[in-house]
Parts: sequence; C-alpha cells; structure tokens
Amino acid sequence: MEKPVTVTILGHEYRIKSNEDEEQVREIARFVNDKFKAIIESTDGLSERRTAILVAFDIASDYFHVIKERNGVAVDIQGRARALNHQIDSVMR
Repeated sequence: MEKPVTVTILGHEYRIKSNEDEEQVREIARFVNDKFKAIIESTDGLSERRTAILVAFDIASDYFHVIKERNGVAVDIQGRARALNHQIDSVMR
C-alpha cells in the first residue's frame, strides 16, 4: 500500500509515495542525496538540471555494472552446475 514518506534531498523536502517500506525509501533518498553531493563537489557551477542528468547517468551506470556482474555470476553458476551434473552423471553410470 502506498504510504507517503517525506525525504530531504539537497535541502528540499519531497513526499514520496511508494510500496516500499519507509526505511527503504529513506535509504534510497540518502543514496540519491549522496550522489548529488558527490557530483556537485566534483563539478563547478552546473545547473540543477545538468547535475540531475549527471546523477541519473551515474546511477544508471551503477545499475548496468551490477546487472553485468549479476549476469556474469549467473553464467558462472550455470557452467559450474553443468560441470557438476556431468560429474554426477559420469559417476552414476
């Protein structure tokens, strides 16, 4: 059930409706706020819009790295499972 949660990002309060629990929403808001702060500290005088685009790009980049890593782990597990199945089959025959 959607419950509004008030979070603060860069000193601005936002009411977020989410199916996530309140602590998860707050954790996500902290993450976004930290990303904004990191981009602001590493750039000079960007507009809020450009900063938001860089933050979105940075978060998307993190997401794609995690997806690639997860897919690599899944492929590795599948390969190991096939090898184990082959070994089990060869012993059982």
